[in-house]
Amino acid sequence: MAPKSDSVEGIVLTFVNEQNRPLNVQNAADALQKFNLKKTAVQKALDALADNGQISFKEYGKQKIYLARQDQFNIPNAQELDEMKKQNAELQEELAAQKKATSEVEAEIRTLQSNLTLEEINSKQAKLKSEVKEMEEKLKKLQSGVVLVKPEDKKAIEDSFHEKVNQWRKRKRMFKEIWDAITENSPKDQKEFKEELGLEYDEDVGVILQSYTELLNSNKKRRVS
Repeated sequence: MAPKSDSVEGIVLTFVNEQNRPLNVQNAADALQKFNLKKTAVQKALDALADNGQISFKEYGKQKIYLARQDQFNIPNAQELDEMKKQNAELQEELAAQKKATSEVEAEIRTLQSNLTLEEINSKQAKLKSEVKEMEEKLKKLQSGVVLVKPEDKKAIEDSFHEKVNQWRKRKRMFKEIWDAITENSPKDQKEFKEELGLEYDEDVGVILQSYTELLNSNKKRRVS
């Protein structure tokens, strides 16, 4: 007679059948702690179930190994196994399709979440309108001939720019003279020597003196005219 499902033997029997793998008393006791079953109670239940023929067991020295009775399970034949494999393959394909669909939905959700809310759109629109109004007012001042920069301030800026360009040109010339003197009789490749010293030309950092010189000359022409 099968034990009641809520009895100690019933709980242990259900566990052994569900696991359907070799177990010792410690395996069972560890897993059944959630039912507040002590190791001694589990051992007693396992032995009782084995004695009643409800589970199988084998002795290996002083240790007993317990296993669910295999005659209670329906073991599929070769044809049934093939059918199960086929069903498994179909389920795997269906799972992959579901995962792809889920990924697409999640991507769409992320896209929607990244869009601005109506409140954010209104706030941004108000800010842009304010900026446009400010620029329109500035444009009106320029079109009306209002001087936004004082002549003396403009001259000071132009003179400072002129001085900096001249200093740049002077220092560039000084460096070239020194560099030519150092490398004139040097057996080293100039490019390798420059990299070894960690030197950088203006061109290496995207700056060209000529463009600033042209800007300076253009400014001079405007002054003359």
